[in-house]
Amino acid sequence: MLILELAIILIASKLAGDLSVRLRQPAVLGKLLIGILLGPAVLGLIHETDILDEISQIGVILLMFIAGLETDVDEFKKSGKASAYVGLAGIALPFGLGYLSGVLIGMPTFEAIFLGLLLSATSVSISVQALKEMGRLKSREGATILGAAVIDDVLVIILLAFVMSFAGGDVNLGMIILKKFAFFAIAIVLSWKVVPWVLRKFSPLRVSESVISAALIICFLFAYMAEYAGVAAIIGAYIAGVAISLTTYKHEVTEKIETIGYAVFVPVFFTTIGVKVDFSAVSSQLGLIAGLSVLAIATKLLGSAFGAKAAGFGWRSALGIGSAMVSRGEVALIIAAIGQEAGLLNEGMFAVIVLVVLVTTIVTPPMMKLFFNEKEKKPGTL
Repeated sequence: MLILELAIILIASKLAGDLSVRLRQPAVLGKLLIGILLGPAVLGLIHETDILDEISQIGVILLMFIAGLETDVDEFKKSGKASAYVGLAGIALPFGLGYLSGVLIGMPTFEAIFLGLLLSATSVSISVQALKEMGRLKSREGATILGAAVIDDVLVIILLAFVMSFAGGDVNLGMIILKKFAFFAIAIVLSWKVVPWVLRKFSPLRVSESVISAALIICFLFAYMAEYAGVAAIIGAYIAGVAISLTTYKHEVTEKIETIGYAVFVPVFFTTIGVKVDFSAVSSQLGLIAGLSVLAIATKLLGSAFGAKAAGFGWRSALGIGSAMVSRGEVALIIAAIGQEAGLLNEGMFAVIVLVVLVTTIVTPPMMKLFFNEKEKKPGTL
C-alpha cells in the first residue's frame, strides 16, 4: 500500500540519514543504503512500483531545481573553462577505457562502443545533496561540477545519437543536435524575459502560495521541455532554478521549495535508488560487476580530476570534483534502457549495468567527504 510505503520510507530515510551524519558521512549515504535494506534485496518491505518511480522523479527534479536556486551565477560564469575541461576529460577517459574493456570481454564493436558511452555518463543529483550538506554548493568547485554535468549530459546524448545512427537505429543526428541547441536557446530567452514576468503576474493573485505555484510550474515545464529535446529533465529543472535565482523571489521560493522537496519527494528519490538493487539476477556475474564498478569509478574520478587540475585547481580539489562526477545515476539508467531496446545490451548485461550504476552512486558521497574536508574552507566558498 502506497501510504504505508511512504511512511516507512520517510521514517527510515530520516533515521538512516541522521545515523550517517553521526558516523561522519553525508546523510545521503544513509538514505541510499537504507533503500537497499528496505528493498527486495534484504527485507522486502518496499518494492519498486510505477507510482514510487514517479514520486522519485519529482524528487530528483526538485533537488536539481533547488540546486539551481542556490547557484552563485557569478561563480558559475567564472567556471566555464574549468567546467569544459572537467566535462570533456570526464568523458574521454571512461569512453576510451570502457570501449577497450568491452572488446576484452568479447563484446562486438558497437556494443563495446556503447559500453564506453554508458560509462561516460554523469548524474550529479546525489553530488548536489552532498555538496549542500558540506556547504560547498556555492563554491568554485560546486559551480564547476554543475557546469561540467550540463556539458557531459549534452555531449553524451549527442554521441549516443551518433552511435545509434551507425548501429542501425532510426536516428536523425542533425535533428538531435538541432533540438539540443533549440532547447538551450529557448530556455535562455524564457529565463531572461518570461520567468520574471510570470512570477510578477502570479504574485498579486488572491490565492495562497501563488508565487510558489508559479515556480513549480516553471520548474516542471522546463524539465518537460528538456526531456522532450532529449536533454535530461534534471538539466531543465536546474536551468529553471537558476532563472528564478536571478529574480527578487529567490529566497521565498528557495525556502518553500526546500520544505516541499525535503519533506517527501527527495527522501523517496534517494531511497528508491537502493530499492532497485536485485542481487539474485546477477549472482553469477559478481566478478564482472566488481571489475566494471572499479573501472567506472576510477576512469571518471581520474579523468575529471585531470581536467580540473588542468583548469588550475589543486590536487585535493581536483579529486573532490572528480569524485562528484562519479555517480552515473538516472542518466546512465536511461541510456542503458535505450541500449537494451536497440539490442546493444542483452538482459544479463543490462542487470549488470544497473548494479554498476548503483555502486557508483553509493560510493560518491563518502568519496566527496574524503576529498572535500568540511573543516577546511576552500577559496571561493561562500
